[in-house]
Amino acid sequence: MADNYLENKMEEYRARTASGPCNRKPRQTLDRLLMKNRSLRGYDNRFIVREDQLKRIIAVNTKIPSARNQQVLRFRPVLADEAGKVLPHIHLGSALPQLHLPLPGTEPNAFIIICSTVEESRYVDIDLGISAQSMLLQATELGLNGICIGAFDKERIREAFRLELDPLLILAIGRGIEKIELTEIGANDCHAYYRRDGIHYVPKVRLDELLIIQE
Repeated sequence: MADNYLENKMEEYRARTASGPCNRKPRQTLDRLLMKNRSLRGYDNRFIVREDQLKRIIAVNTKIPSARNQQVLRFRPVLADEAGKVLPHIHLGSALPQLHLPLPGTEPNAFIIICSTVEESRYVDIDLGISAQSMLLQATELGLNGICIGAFDKERIREAFRLELDPLLILAIGRGIEKIELTEIGANDCHAYYRRDGIHYVPKVRLDELLIIQE
């Protein structure tokens, strides 16, 4: 019986590896996640983000660093049934005002409103940056996309959701439909993103101009 068990296990292993390593799912390295984690301004509005997905994204905040370990950020998940309360009060693509992004039919239908229990300060802003990037990376790992939205009407959002806390930032979450490419630039070149032939280009300063080197 033992021989049959080992033989069966070997057969299962051979079947799993018969197709070769090319069909294995690529390992999600940090570099891969960072490259996939782009700011999307157009989404497949047929795809509905689930509540458990938003909660899993927000859950990263139980593991990440916090300045002075204050942990003052709080999060209001917004699903598709409430998305209409957010959409009229946000602005996307400030560098491309002529496009009026998001285009009709490509609006995100899930959001995370990030608030703070204390007045905004440099320490709160440190937490805000860490939190937003960590949540967007988690969304990317789940096969989703997102964008940080700082251009929104705070009072209208606060009223719409009856928030007692001050909203600082909004994350849109969904399944993106845009193609984005990074382009290498010098530190003094134009940093504005642009679109050409249906592709959204994002300039990034090359590494050698980011380094401070003293001779």
